[in-house]
Amino acid sequence: MAVKKILRRAAALMACLSFMPLAMAQANEPDSVATYRARIRAIDDSGPMLNAVIALNPDAARQEAAAKAKGGPLAGRALLVKDNIETADPMPTTAGSLALKGNVTGRDAPVVARLRAAGAVILGKTNLSEWANIRSDFSSSGWSGAGGQTRNPHALDRSPCGSSSGSGAAIAAGLAWAAIGTETDGSVTCPASVNGIVGFKPTVGLVSRTNIAPISHSQDTAGPMTTSVADAALLLNAMAGSDPADAATAEADAHKTDFTAALAGASLKGVRLGVMRRQAGDDPKVQALFARALDDLKAAGAVLVEIDYQRPPELGRDEGTVLFYELREDLGAWLRSLPGNPTVRSLADVIAFNKAHAAEELRWFGQDTFEQAEKMTDAEAWRKARANSLRLAGKEGIDRLLAEHAVSFLIAPTSGPAWPIDLVSGDHGVSAGAGGLAAVAGYPHLTVPMGAIEGLPVGLSFIGAQWDDARVLAAGAAYERARTAPLPRPRLKRWGE
Repeated sequence: MAVKKILRRAAALMACLSFMPLAMAQANEPDSVATYRARIRAIDDSGPMLNAVIALNPDAARQEAAAKAKGGPLAGRALLVKDNIETADPMPTTAGSLALKGNVTGRDAPVVARLRAAGAVILGKTNLSEWANIRSDFSSSGWSGAGGQTRNPHALDRSPCGSSSGSGAAIAAGLAWAAIGTETDGSVTCPASVNGIVGFKPTVGLVSRTNIAPISHSQDTAGPMTTSVADAALLLNAMAGSDPADAATAEADAHKTDFTAALAGASLKGVRLGVMRRQAGDDPKVQALFARALDDLKAAGAVLVEIDYQRPPELGRDEGTVLFYELREDLGAWLRSLPGNPTVRSLADVIAFNKAHAAEELRWFGQDTFEQAEKMTDAEAWRKARANSLRLAGKEGIDRLLAEHAVSFLIAPTSGPAWPIDLVSGDHGVSAGAGGLAAVAGYPHLTVPMGAIEGLPVGLSFIGAQWDDARVLAAGAAYERARTAPLPRPRLKRWGE
C-alpha cells in the first residue's frame, strides 16, 4: 500500500513537471484551478516543497465556473495574491505573522474586487517575507512565522528574494496563471528578477492600496507578477483605477488606459535608453549578461546612452526616516480597521506579541526595525525627510536623468542572481540595480528576464517617468522579442545538483 502511494505521488510530480512553464516572452494559456491545485500539492506541499502558497481558497473551483460563464478579460484565470492583501474568501490575511493567523476579514481589497470584476479567480494566498520584510535588517527573505521559508524553484537552497517571495516562486513554478505582489522598495521587482519572471511596480497611485497591510503610503503599491509583459499589462488593465478611500489614487482614472494596446507593435527603433552603468554592480558575470542585453537592445534599434549616476547617501537615510514613521502610523491604522477582534491593533502590540512568542517569531532574526519605527514620532522630521527623498529620487533623480540625457527610460540589471538562503546570517546578495530610485519617487519600474548566471535568473529593469506605465510596458515587450539569451527552466533541485 505504501509503495503504491509513493508511486502515485511520483507520477503526480512528474506530470506536474512535464507542463511546468518557462518564464517566456509569450503569454501563457491558463490552466484550470484543479490543475494548479495538483501542481501545488505535488511540488509546493510535498516533493521539492517550495512553500510558496500559504493558503488555498476552498471556493475557487465554483468561482472559476461562474467566472468562465460570465466572461470578461480575465475570465476564469487563476491568481494567487500575496498574503498581505485582504480577500473576502475564507482565508486569513496574515502578513506572514502568527499574530494574524486567524485574521479572516471577509472583505476584498478594492484591487481584488477589480480583478474579480474582470473575471479573475483567487486561487489562494502566497507566503511573503514577514511584514513585507520590514521587521529587521537581518532577515532572510521569504521567511515568515506563519509560512516558514519559501524556496526558489531554480535552486531550492537559494533565496526567492522578498518580500513578494511566494508570488515570484509560485509563478516561476507554474502554480497559477499570475500573482499579485506588493512593493515598497524592491519587493515585486527583486523576487521577479531572481525567480526569472516579469514583475511590474506601477506608478504609486495607479492601483488602490486599501485593505492591504501597509508599510508606507508614500511608496507602497501592488503590482502584477507574470510570465510575460503582455500578461502583466492585461492584469494592470483590471487593477488600475481610482479609489475614494485611497487619496493617492485620485489621478488614477485619468491615467488609466489599455496597457496592452501598444505591446504588439512596440519597437525600440530610435528609442534612447539611459544605461545606468554604476548600477550594474561589480560582478563580472552580471556585467556580461547586461552587456548581452545591451547588444540585443542595440540590434533592435535602440540608442544606448551611458549615464554615470551616483546615488546620494542622504537618499537612503531620508527614505529610512519616511518608512519608519509611516510604518508606525499606517500599520496601526490598518490593524485598527480590521473587523473582529484581532490579537494586535498597533505596531506596539505586534512587538509585544513577538516577544511573547519569541521561540516561533524571533528565533532567526529580531525586530530591530520595528523597535526603531515605534520610536519614530517626529512628524516634522518625517515631512522634511519625505520632501528631500522625493526631490532626490524624482525631480533631481529620474526626471533630471531622463531630461539631461534626452532618454525615454533608464535601464540596469534589476538585481544579482539569487544568493544562498541563510537563516542565521540573513540576506547577502550581489548589489546591483537602480530600483530604489523608482521606489522612492513612486515611478514605474518593470523587470523582464534577461538570462541567467549558472542557472540563476537575472532581470533587466526599465524605469520611466511618473504615469509613463504604458510606455514602460511597451519597451519591455519590445525587449522580450529582441532578447537572445536563453531562459532557464526551474530545476526544483538544490543549486549544483
